[in-house]
Amino acid sequence: MLKIKPGYEGVSKTGGKDALNRFLASLGKRAFFLPRPGFKKQVLFSLKFFLTFDLLTSDIRFLGGFTVAENRIVLVDHDATWRKNIKAILTRSGYWVIGEAGDGLSALKLIRSRQPDLLITAAELPGMDGLEVARIVHEDKLTPVIVLASAQSPGLLEKAKDARVAALLIKPVDEVSLLPAIEISLVNYQEIIKLERQIKELQEALETRKLVERAKGILMETLGISEAEAFRRIQKQSMNKRISMRQVAEAIILAQSLQT
Repeated sequence: MLKIKPGYEGVSKTGGKDALNRFLASLGKRAFFLPRPGFKKQVLFSLKFFLTFDLLTSDIRFLGGFTVAENRIVLVDHDATWRKNIKAILTRSGYWVIGEAGDGLSALKLIRSRQPDLLITAAELPGMDGLEVARIVHEDKLTPVIVLASAQSPGLLEKAKDARVAALLIKPVDEVSLLPAIEISLVNYQEIIKLERQIKELQEALETRKLVERAKGILMETLGISEAEAFRRIQKQSMNKRISMRQVAEAIILAQSLQT
């Protein structure tokens, strides 16, 4: 695995793009390439680093941090002119448009492959419409979605609510209406993800406590020991086996169930 440190270079044992792909995979990040003169390409990715990669020698050099906004956006609309105008607004404001699509199915493929921070889509799309795309994206927890509709139609707001869109705007839009919606959508989505993670951790902690309590009861009954001693034995097994107390508790419960 290639490693990189500020001010140093990492040279792979094999040449070509495979070395760079392994390096990026080790970071768990996606990269997009901006051409540079000669054989080098500049690699820009969300860890906020600049790297150069020599295609001939597989030399990787750390160049330092940069201040480009890391919020990566996908645009979806069948109207290429609309996409061009919105992209211009986003680019001027420091956002990074990493992909565009003209229909719903292509949009879903693009979102799954590029993993953007935000999707901006028209409500009216060929085939699968924008609200259906938004619903799927929400259910799969891929990214927040801003939907832009051509007009306020009956039932549009309710459909947008059902799809759990982050914002619903009516065309035409400009920087004044679009940029605040983007920032609010990004912040709210991150807060939702944080809360969902905390809820999951609390649920797991509660379930672990229940299992440990049940395992303690089994040890107390079968071995005739105190609650404190039962807990100490579970804790000791966890440390000795280098596994969690939950796994020890589950093993005790399983063993007891096989005996009955």
